[in-house]
Amino acid sequence: MADDVIERTIAVAAHGRYLVAAPATTEPAPVLIGFHGYAEAAEAQLARLRAIPGAERWLVVSVQALNRFYERRAREVVASWMTRQNRELAIADNLSYVGGVIDQVTHDWPTAPPLVFVGFSQGAAMAFRAAVATERPVAGVIAVGGDVPPEIDPAALARVRTALICRGASDPLYAAEVFVNDVRRLREARIDVRPLEFPGGHEWSDEVLGAAALLLRERQS
Repeated sequence: MADDVIERTIAVAAHGRYLVAAPATTEPAPVLIGFHGYAEAAEAQLARLRAIPGAERWLVVSVQALNRFYERRAREVVASWMTRQNRELAIADNLSYVGGVIDQVTHDWPTAPPLVFVGFSQGAAMAFRAAVATERPVAGVIAVGGDVPPEIDPAALARVRTALICRGASDPLYAAEVFVNDVRRLREARIDVRPLEFPGGHEWSDEVLGAAALLLRERQS
């Protein structure tokens, strides 16, 4: 950057987009809130969440990232959670946004504990960040194909009651050594960590669906 150029940032209001699938009950329902991966939209994560057996008993929410852009080939609108530019500010913006979504859906629909966060790929880190930032009790995090953010310390991670973290054995984007280190960090935080390594790559597999369904059943009982 030239010596005569000064970089500054300014906070602005922005509108985010999220999708809600109401539960198959009129009774207060627990909340399942999800975060998509890079270059996806809220519809992709909503489909993953609704495919979990038993999810129909939950209020299912899929949050779309604020940073929208066009996918090159199909020209569909997709989004990402952040880049390395102004990373800390983007994290703060995202957490404020997600907090607003949670406040709104719990106002608009009858809800009850528990609250479970679910993320795929880039959204896995977002799920952990949102879980440790909320003031509401967190029953669990389900993270698939993405790592635990390095900046979250053990005391903050301990707010998560249970963590199901999943990796495809041939996933090129979530390295085996990172997965092992994430399991270690979560165990050191003394939470109920459930590591799942399944045959496959960077994907939301049948094994993930089965393990996620078990966690939801346990937390709803």
